[in-house]
Amino acid sequence: MSKIDIDGLSFSYVQGRDRVEALTDIDLHVEAGECICLLGPSGCGKSTLLSILMGINRDFTGQIRIDGKLIDGPGPERAVVFQHYSLFPWLTARKNVMFGIRQSGRRITKAESIRLADEYLAKVGLRGSENKYPSQMSGGMQQRVAIARALALEADILLMDEPFGAIDPKLRSELQELVSTLSKEHERTVIFVTHDTDEAILIADRIVVMEPRRIRAVEKVTIPRPRKKDALVRTEEYLRLSKRLMSLFYERVADEIGNEEVVI
Repeated sequence: MSKIDIDGLSFSYVQGRDRVEALTDIDLHVEAGECICLLGPSGCGKSTLLSILMGINRDFTGQIRIDGKLIDGPGPERAVVFQHYSLFPWLTARKNVMFGIRQSGRRITKAESIRLADEYLAKVGLRGSENKYPSQMSGGMQQRVAIARALALEADILLMDEPFGAIDPKLRSELQELVSTLSKEHERTVIFVTHDTDEAILIADRIVVMEPRRIRAVEKVTIPRPRKKDALVRTEEYLRLSKRLMSLFYERVADEIGNEEVVI
């Protein structure tokens, strides 16, 4: 039995008078402690799949099981990091993380909650910023707080929806390496949505390449950890994977162009 089992998942929604098929017959099995990247262009259904795993969208057919149990909504075993920081502006970094700890349902003292919050903030490089409010922090710092809060939940599963999309390239690279390292240190099962092939190779154990509504291919990443982007791009495995992923993407585009009618 896998940590997450997705079998025959399909999802559609009504738009005007039409029913739009967003996902069709998705099968995916994720092992405990595995990091999976859902890679694909905008509109292919990867964020929709993540929202179903969150328990937000329930009107689907097929089955999703976590530890063998059917999901019926959000649960404490799943923590989420969105593209936007979703911090409480009236709370400090420490108190934002403490809020996450309280949401986990653990019965711990306030002193222990503070200690844990500070520990996770230190892990994401924010030691000394515990008492800063979101308005006093850069976007990258705020996203680090959001990651610390998600990790502090100590949930088995971490769901991440393009969390670094709005961050500058240098900090984005640092946060990618951080998530890659911390996910393994804490043995979290991670589902990470991205449209960036480099990001997927840096973070993932397996890359699920999506096309509209479906999974096109699954590629395994065998590059040893820890992975550093500067060193990664010079390896043969990186070059092979990058070429393969780009090939899958452009094959899809070529297929779409080939199926279009030519009007003169």
